Amino acid sequence: MKTKFYFIALVLISCLMFSCSSDDELNYQNDFQKSQKTWLDFKASSNNSYKYVVSSGTLFLAYSWETTITVSNGKIIQRHFKYTGNTENIPDNIPLEWTEEENQINSHENSPAAEALTLDQIYSKAEKEWLIKRKDVTVYFESKNNGLISTCGYVPKGCMDDCFFGIRIKSIQSLTLDN
Repeated sequence: MKTKFYFIALVLISCLMFSCSSDDELNYQNDFQKSQKTWLDFKASSNNSYKYVVSSGTLFLAYSWETTITVSNGKIIQRHFKYTGNTENIPDNIPLEWTEEENQINSHENSPAAEALTLDQIYSKAEKEWLIKRKDVTVYFESKNNGLISTCGYVPKGCMDDCFFGIRIKSIQSLTLDN
């Protein structure tokens, strides 16, 4: 009888400890959830057809680039890449601009271009990789694209240059606005 009582008490205490945890699992959890709701509304109003621009660069080599991803009805149909900053240091054998169509997406493997992801995939990576709480990193989250993700990721503490893991989205635009 005593064994049963202790076992039940242990189970109840364990349940209480896990259910009442005050620590959220994500940094910026409230901001993320609000942005995710905005994304779902945008997704519905745009028929899941949009384009977004990822900007990036390197301080070390002093140049920058942009990748534009186009999504139609939830499917990636184009990835366009272009160096936008100081291009003098880029070797002549590297193209400064290119476009991949639907059957070629992510074929430029040795490129600094952003990976072709849908915004559904980006929000998933934000939740499962970039915003999770961990030690020794500084986490960033902004939603300056009308409530949609604009900056999401982290930088390991102590890193001096080009250590951002995540995404910086310069703009997001519905394709239905182009019609």
